[in-house]
Amino acid sequence: MQCRWLHQDDANQVIVVFGGWALGPGLFAHLAGACDVLYVDDYRTLAPLPDLSKYTQRSLIAYSFGVAAFGHWQAQYQGQFDQKIAINGSLTPVHRREGIPPAIFQATHDGLSQESFQEFVTLCFGTEQPHHAIDTAARRAELAAVAARGPAPNPGFDAALISTADRIFPAANLRRAWAGHGAAPIEVDAPHVPFARWDKWVDLLAEAEGGRT
Repeated sequence: MQCRWLHQDDANQVIVVFGGWALGPGLFAHLAGACDVLYVDDYRTLAPLPDLSKYTQRSLIAYSFGVAAFGHWQAQYQGQFDQKIAINGSLTPVHRREGIPPAIFQATHDGLSQESFQEFVTLCFGTEQPHHAIDTAARRAELAAVAARGPAPNPGFDAALISTADRIFPAANLRRAWAGHGAAPIEVDAPHVPFARWDKWVDLLAEAEGGRT
């Protein structure tokens, strides 16, 4: 697991983002706000976070594979967060009805190449994207680790958000995944990467919180 600060300026609030697979922190670079932002990815292993005890408010955003990764992480490390939001992911990341269908997941793992990854990036954004480089061996190992870790314990997400045009985690699967966890998730008209719809962290948190679980 890799942690890096996207913004660190002695703010009172910290947002910890458990990101998705292979796309990196650039998805969030445009979001503004008076908060420190810690980005986490690479789920080949799980590890402690930096000490966040100085912050008076701690928010957690788990995105895509970061949803299950955070569930496993929380069960091991027991982090303290004031709000926890899941976006376009489930606690069962490889699942025919509640995650990415196993056949598609396995084909992604087995056929991973620079070319196939670029196709994946296009699906994530809904449009063709500039070249994204990938370390195929490392990211294939990460996929294997995600599958081997299996379903995650529920860390008590407060809210969930689903993109209706998601071509990675099908929206119908995510609806099933979050059924029974309280109020229905908020649904937005966006692809798997929905973050262009927000300019500020506070707006992202507010919209997602409309779908408290």
